[in-house]
Amino acid sequence: MTRNEILEAAKEIIYESVPELEGKPLDESTVINTDTGIDSMGFTLIMCRLEARFDTKIPDRQWQKLATLGDVVSAFEKRMPKA
Repeated sequence: MTRNEILEAAKEIIYESVPELEGKPLDESTVINTDTGIDSMGFTLIMCRLEARFDTKIPDRQWQKLATLGDVVSAFEKRMPKA
């Protein structure tokens, strides 16, 4: 899976999880909590859905280091099997 495919899947899950963000542009520089207003519970929901979608676990201790959407994409990209 390419980085762009991971990004698009992440955006899809964010829009599904937080419908009021639909139509708001999201990119790798989007700061999750300040630019989107997603709180810690919303972030947990999104991360759990991403882990399920990609069948990949991100260690909980790393979650606090994920500030931007690009950080989230990188975390999954590093753990995805290479094609």
